[in-house]
Amino acid sequence: MHLVDTTMFFCPRSGGVKRYLLAKQQWLRRNAPQIVHTLLVPAPQRAVPGLQTCDALAWRLAEGYRLPLNLPAWQRALAKLQPELVEVADPYIPAWATRQLGLRLGIPTVAFYHSDMPRMLSQRAGRWIAPISRSYLRTLYSGFDLVLAPSRAMHQQLRGMNVSHAALQPLGVDVEVFNPQRRSAQLRERLGLATDVRLLVYAGRFAREKNIATLVATATALGDPYHLLMIGGRRAERASRHVTILPYQRDPERLATMLASCDAFLHAGDQETYGLVAAEAMACGLPVIAVGSGAIPELVDRQVGCCAGRADATELAAAAADVFERDALALGSAARLRVEQRYSWDIVFRQLLGHYARLTSRIAMPESRPVGAEG
Repeated sequence: MHLVDTTMFFCPRSGGVKRYLLAKQQWLRRNAPQIVHTLLVPAPQRAVPGLQTCDALAWRLAEGYRLPLNLPAWQRALAKLQPELVEVADPYIPAWATRQLGLRLGIPTVAFYHSDMPRMLSQRAGRWIAPISRSYLRTLYSGFDLVLAPSRAMHQQLRGMNVSHAALQPLGVDVEVFNPQRRSAQLRERLGLATDVRLLVYAGRFAREKNIATLVATATALGDPYHLLMIGGRRAERASRHVTILPYQRDPERLATMLASCDAFLHAGDQETYGLVAAEAMACGLPVIAVGSGAIPELVDRQVGCCAGRADATELAAAAADVFERDALALGSAARLRVEQRYSWDIVFRQLLGHYARLTSRIAMPESRPVGAEG
């Protein structure tokens, strides 16, 4: 069985989609060796086993992304791989190439709706474009056998577009890598912080929709004894008395060590379609302080953190104070347990293979593993 994943959301500074795809590749190699797995992404890329690139005309975007522009070239690259099932992780040229190839060859195709396209375009071009983008997505996804959504919020959005063949498929976390046992005092020493500082952390792209300025304002509003570490910048710098910036971390183990060495995760984004880095922080034993918008409320409630009503520094500061008043350590332990029980990659990918198996008899489910085992 040859499974191909394809997307433009794959570059050196990529976020959740890239982590999902690489985690899937590793899990399949360990747990379902009967499935040959290939990734098809825009060139250039670092050499990775099982990764193929399409060196076609593309438009360079922020953060190193490349938007493919040549539909025939992408379709030829896909056809050359001779896939038996294709999953696409974006709604652009790779998606149209996947749809056309699936219809031509009669193979099952899956689209994963990772990005809230109507909202993203509305913020950049105005509200007038939202109904156009919803119509576009409805037309595109009508040619797929299945459309997956990472959260109930995204699933409801698809149903609102009359995409009736949509299914819920959460993302997950490597609970061995993202683990509270990675906590180290060396991070505070490196940052020059006292041991009693309440160290908040944000990790991710410094993009507009992440409301970076609100994060900084929240740290300022909190003042002592709080400090905010922001991971994902271009360089290391002390941005202010209460904010330190460190570069983007490509190595998941280094990122996990940094997360586990902090006291709580702070997130001001209000457009999350799943909230993967929040889940990774929870796996590291951190309570989450976030905006209760998008998919975040599906991950975070008062048992594992606190949600603010909107992306406002005063409200987020109050939520942070609430977490520490209620016992941040206990909330972090509950957060870790929630991820283990619901969002380990082993649980998630077994669900995913169940979706695939309903599309093709070529998928055989691997044997169950002990609870808590991660592959």
